[in-house]
Amino acid sequence: MKTVAFTTLDVFTTTRFEGNPLAVMTDARGLTDADMQNIAAEFGYSEITFVLPPEDPANTARVRIFTPTMEVPFAGHPNVGTAYVLGRQGQVFGRPVSDSLRFEERAGLVEVNLKRDGDDVLSASIRAPKPLTIGNTIPEQTVARCVAIEPGDIRVAKHRPVVASVGLSFVFAELADLAALGRVRPNLAYFQDAAGPTAEGNHDFSLFVYVRSQEEPWVIRARMFAPLDNVPEDPATGSASAALGAYLVSLEPEANMNVSLRIEQGVEMGRRSIIRIDVVKKDGTVTDVTISGGCAPVMRGEISY
Repeated sequence: MKTVAFTTLDVFTTTRFEGNPLAVMTDARGLTDADMQNIAAEFGYSEITFVLPPEDPANTARVRIFTPTMEVPFAGHPNVGTAYVLGRQGQVFGRPVSDSLRFEERAGLVEVNLKRDGDDVLSASIRAPKPLTIGNTIPEQTVARCVAIEPGDIRVAKHRPVVASVGLSFVFAELADLAALGRVRPNLAYFQDAAGPTAEGNHDFSLFVYVRSQEEPWVIRARMFAPLDNVPEDPATGSASAALGAYLVSLEPEANMNVSLRIEQGVEMGRRSIIRIDVVKKDGTVTDVTISGGCAPVMRGEISY
């Protein structure tokens, strides 16, 4: 029987047992696709990653990301956490790890930058691998049924519920207030009814609901539900936060902007997470989206397969 080493950590926090848990298989050579999917299902985290040698030696590694039910092309907290783990171990596949990493992923090349204090890694920042794409609007009634609220709890002053992506598609809906956000409860049957093909080729319906205030429009409180992926609720979703930040900035009338968003997620789960999103808009087009956050190491071990 063979073994593969893993490290777990909590992402988008500096406090253990908060944030979003992640498991990183730091050397996944020898694992089959079925092995990876079985290991992801066994952990039950929203995603886990498998690190492989890069196809292009100019890059740091090839990284595959799995939910409990499928492989996904890109996700935020797996990239932040994987970079953090590789930065702390100092090398990958016999080569030293610098403060700038490049991951080969199904969505494209993901660039990651580490922030250090001496030898200690403090945080990681990644650039979204795809430009902002905006899909169909979704009826308010559909969103309301999925999460057991009233259609009137959904704000449409800025936008109707809409699909957007910077590498992974989500449905975004702004809610009226924190009370409505707290009442949200996912209903699997309605998610199944709402599901359809995504830009990434999956049959899915992942829903990101959020609240923002007039006083601090770039400070956002959010929740994310993907029960069709065996993720009833996710405590931190970097890919969704990045797409939301890019979309909201795209709606602003200014042609040129540099915006920093602070997205708080996971509060209702007891796993508070803080995600920073930086968005650059030039000549009316969002040109750059960066996801940043800290991590807290939790466990190390081995899996037999």
